[in-house]
Amino acid sequence: MSRDEVQFQSILQELKRHARDDAPFDIKHAFADDSRRFDTFSLVFDDLLFDFSKCAVNIKTLQQLEKLAYAADVPGQRDAMFAGDPVNVTENRAALHVALRAPKESQFFLDDRNIVPDIQSVLIRMEKFSGEIRRGTRTTANGDRFTDIVNIGIGGSNLGPIMAINALKPYHDGPRCHFISNIDGAHVSDVLGSLDPKTTLVIVSSKTFTTRETITNALYARRWIADALGEESVEKHFAAVSSALGKVADFGIDQSYTFGFWDWVGGRYSIWASVGLPLMLAVGPQQFRLFLAGAHEMDEHFRHTHVSINIPIMLGLLGFWYRVICNYPTRSIIPYEQRLLHLPAYLQQLDMESNGKCVTLDGSAVSTPTGPVVWGEPGTDGQHAFFQFLHQGTDITPVELIIFINAHEPNLQSQHNMLLANCLAQTEALLYGCSYETSYKKLISSGIDVAEAKKLAPHKTFPGNRPSITIMQKLLTPYALGRLLALYEHRVVVEGILMNINSFDQWGVELGKELAATLLPVVAGKEEAGLHHDGSTLGLLAHINAYRREQ
Repeated sequence: MSRDEVQFQSILQELKRHARDDAPFDIKHAFADDSRRFDTFSLVFDDLLFDFSKCAVNIKTLQQLEKLAYAADVPGQRDAMFAGDPVNVTENRAALHVALRAPKESQFFLDDRNIVPDIQSVLIRMEKFSGEIRRGTRTTANGDRFTDIVNIGIGGSNLGPIMAINALKPYHDGPRCHFISNIDGAHVSDVLGSLDPKTTLVIVSSKTFTTRETITNALYARRWIADALGEESVEKHFAAVSSALGKVADFGIDQSYTFGFWDWVGGRYSIWASVGLPLMLAVGPQQFRLFLAGAHEMDEHFRHTHVSINIPIMLGLLGFWYRVICNYPTRSIIPYEQRLLHLPAYLQQLDMESNGKCVTLDGSAVSTPTGPVVWGEPGTDGQHAFFQFLHQGTDITPVELIIFINAHEPNLQSQHNMLLANCLAQTEALLYGCSYETSYKKLISSGIDVAEAKKLAPHKTFPGNRPSITIMQKLLTPYALGRLLALYEHRVVVEGILMNINSFDQWGVELGKELAATLLPVVAGKEEAGLHHDGSTLGLLAHINAYRREQ
């Protein structure tokens, strides 16, 4: 089967009529009418609970969305991705990140060749290297144990490792990990300024070894090591994650410290292989393998489960419903877990770099909205920042709350109970809100006079019926984290298929980088600004020159 565009558009119009005429946007009444709504509108995969009962959908909505999935050929396109077909059509590449977490006995074919042995070979080399660093048998130039790791990368080469390492803090038993991504000199200065070059290993993560921000910061770090320990020490203090072996060698990094990856792995999908080297150094090979195993289990669920009970597909269909049918421009990700501090930023890149597109697979203009703005912060901090907007703002923002039943700190169970209570309370508050009448009665019962109560009640009124999804797991383990990230990866792919766009390229990243390269010599004072620049840019350059400090 392939995409049936005529049928797809017909179902799309039916969904829009359904949303206008009879979708249950009064979600609280839907609960009142159906005591078993939670059972109908939730899915369970082992200990992972996916609760979408607080979404504005009913059985008819789900039936129409399932028909839409088949019209878009979501199952067929999913299978094509797993089969190694060139689903990244603009670069004529496969998107086989799922092969990176497959067990060693699995088979994934690309050009009639099983690529799993190649993947396993890199993983085994990573395990040997990280084991030696962690045991102290692979040492510094002075023969000491490495105490600190600095990862220099940007985009997926930074967001994935920093997110996962923070998430799995209870499993850290390796060197301390630090990250440099921004070309702002303050970043490299602040990170390296707090470390001892004698006991620091620097990992340069760049597929092509040409990313300007990464290489500029890496060259600074190289000077930092060479100035402190001598030029000959560089090869003992640098590792590389790259496929550009020649450029890595020119930098002075030994091949045994170099770990490659492949052009069929997009940066935002790359935490599962050599880009995850800092994570393996932090938590060890065994925990890293459990991280991969969790992702693989979600891959198998996505690959083999019927559309109607397939959690990634359902999450994608709901995302499409809210973005395209309901026209809600943003979604908020709220992890009720401090160690998932960086998860919203990670998912922001995963989603917005994948589905922030304005043309379809054949290059024609899209006819519907595409990927939403993705944003968020951990609860409960978010409650004291932007939840005012979520509860009483004029825009409706679907909210996704992520929570774990247990914590790693049994001596702080009372605080974890407060965290759980806050998460559940927010989903109830978003659902039910608080009517004017209820607010007025509360004010009167508190002793406020009638005039003041009438004045304050509108400000204490919450409209409610704000949709939310809750994803709950037992404990934040490497396995659970891998499963969660794979769930969101597949959700993005499903939405991309429904929107008929390419979720695996990122051409929008390139134009600004090209223009920056042409502006750099002008900013540095080595060239005059040409008249081809717009008036605003010329004015900004003039202001820079007027206030630039003498170097």
